[in-house]
Amino acid sequence: MHALKVTRVEDFPEWYQAVVREADLAELSPTRGSMIIKPWGMGMWERIRDELDRQIRETGHENYYFPLLIPLSFFAKEAEHVEGFAKEMAVVTHHRLKAIDGELKPDPDAELAEPLIIRPTSETIIGDAFSRWIKSYRDLPLKLNQWANVMRWEMRTRLFLRTAEFLWQEGHTAHADEADAREETMLALEIYRNIAEDFLAIPVVVGEKPENERFPGAVSTYSLEAMMQDGKALQAATSHYLGTNFAEAQNIRFQDKEGGQSLAHTTSWGMTTRMIGAAVMVHGDDDGMRTPPAVAPRQIVIVPMLRGKPEDAELKDYCAALAKELGGLAVFGSALRAYVDTKDAKPADKRWDWVRRGAPLICEIGPRDAANGQVTFIKRTALREGEKIKSHTLARADFVAQAAALLEATQRELYNDAKARLESNIRSDLVTFADLERYYGTGENEGEFKGWARVHWSRPTGAALEEVGTRLKALKLTIRNAPRAQPQSFGKCIFTGAAAVEEILIARAY
Repeated sequence: MHALKVTRVEDFPEWYQAVVREADLAELSPTRGSMIIKPWGMGMWERIRDELDRQIRETGHENYYFPLLIPLSFFAKEAEHVEGFAKEMAVVTHHRLKAIDGELKPDPDAELAEPLIIRPTSETIIGDAFSRWIKSYRDLPLKLNQWANVMRWEMRTRLFLRTAEFLWQEGHTAHADEADAREETMLALEIYRNIAEDFLAIPVVVGEKPENERFPGAVSTYSLEAMMQDGKALQAATSHYLGTNFAEAQNIRFQDKEGGQSLAHTTSWGMTTRMIGAAVMVHGDDDGMRTPPAVAPRQIVIVPMLRGKPEDAELKDYCAALAKELGGLAVFGSALRAYVDTKDAKPADKRWDWVRRGAPLICEIGPRDAANGQVTFIKRTALREGEKIKSHTLARADFVAQAAALLEATQRELYNDAKARLESNIRSDLVTFADLERYYGTGENEGEFKGWARVHWSRPTGAALEEVGTRLKALKLTIRNAPRAQPQSFGKCIFTGAAAVEEILIARAY
């Protein structure tokens, strides 16, 4: 028996919802499409936020905060951008409510002269600030970051993966020339790769999006693509080189070294709470979440086996002393996070609560352990031996000495498992569109596990690209990106038959 009532093989979408629920990560809120992030989920996000913020600051960026509400006219300046987000925008039209016929309704006399948009992203309002702040080449580069919430009125929502409101970080920079801006775009991408792989133990493929998948208004969009356990892709983060498109719309001009007026080259890039959903689908098992130790709110949980007897006091003291000793250790660049669970519940119930949350190491300490100066523990990544729970016992001093190494080994194990899954489930032998159709198929075999396809691509544009999109949509597929690591030569494009110029990844995706 597993801790969850549904397995990944039986129903992967329902399994995901069960993990989010049983691990106490988040729940739906009364606000349509939005979520309440609970302490274990918020604790994960806080660790992601802190590490990401550190790396962003170390590369010369400063934190700012811009308004939640953006005047509609700001979006109207950038036609392609507003078209890309128009269907997702939430609009504020009134500034007051009034009781009308016994009901609270927007006051007809309080209609705003100009509607305000709840930010779906902040390029337009930040661009307006750039136009005031940047006057000379000496003001460049200007590199800022914002931690905020955004709203996109999604039709179909799923906790963490796609919600109407979510938390994120958005970087925005302005540069004197294209080369510097593109270097910044790739720097942000590398920071995201570090967070995904080194911090969340999620292997990713870094590459450029095709023309039809670019961020609205961007010249180039780059992404991190991660493979979930059901074979689908999840876009983990994006970084965009915006060229001078937003500078033109927002009049971001500066006096260059020659004394002339030039348009700034801008970038934007972001990572969101979606990463928690990615961690669930990459690392979870049929007993719940397996939280990577680097991001776990509690890395070692100590469960005293309390029995309502006088000796419980000594046992609590032993556990508290153990937690304090562990907390004096360093792991992943910060103090080890140990926690003693003393809530009034059965020890077995507490154990399974932490198993479902995915605490990396769970210590179950009884009176005999305390008397003998030892620690009995289970490793979340090696929970079972057959159907039985597998436990380990070490002398207390040995456990403390090995604790950091055990957590680091767990982090590596999660990454290596996911990396092996990714590499073994990318098909490179599909050379015609018929091959692609046979592999992914439609109808009865649609729900079967299918990985990704890496195929040759001629980079068509215009009507030819639209046709590609139509053909892929029929198979519920999308182009994820063109990986940065490319071969020296190429065959024929799987779609057009023309000479290919790169390889791309194709997958079903979230």
